[in-house]
Amino acid sequence: MGEEVEIRFMDLEDLDQVMEVEHNCFPSPWSRGAFVNELASNQFAYYLVALSGKRIIGYIGVWIIIDEAHITNVAVHSDFRKQGVGEQLLQSSMALAKTLGAKKITLEVRVSNEPAKRMYSKFGFENGGIRKNYYTDNQEDAQIMWVVLE
Repeated sequence: MGEEVEIRFMDLEDLDQVMEVEHNCFPSPWSRGAFVNELASNQFAYYLVALSGKRIIGYIGVWIIIDEAHITNVAVHSDFRKQGVGEQLLQSSMALAKTLGAKKITLEVRVSNEPAKRMYSKFGFENGGIRKNYYTDNQEDAQIMWVVLE
């Protein structure tokens, strides 16, 4: 990728582009209303976007509740994968969570999503169990992963 990737907080004006990424990445995408609710009404939610120039190419969401953070979703447009964008988003969300007082962070990932699991492991995430039939589109199990923030 020729351009530098910028990471910043998501705002409501970003939603048209965020929805493009969401539909590109997920068989059961979140609705626009779900994002509006997260951004406008959820006091625990923080969302970051990755930009290449003016184009949003990915995002990450994290809930921070007392001393625990939960990554809600990570998405990188298929045109920009394998370029470190997901890693930058993950690193930024982990730093944000730590700054806001989180001691550990968790997420769920499809058991079949080996590239994502490898990325999370690189950042110290470890297996914390399985959530059976977690994904509503195909009843796939989710692997729960955790990391203690140093």
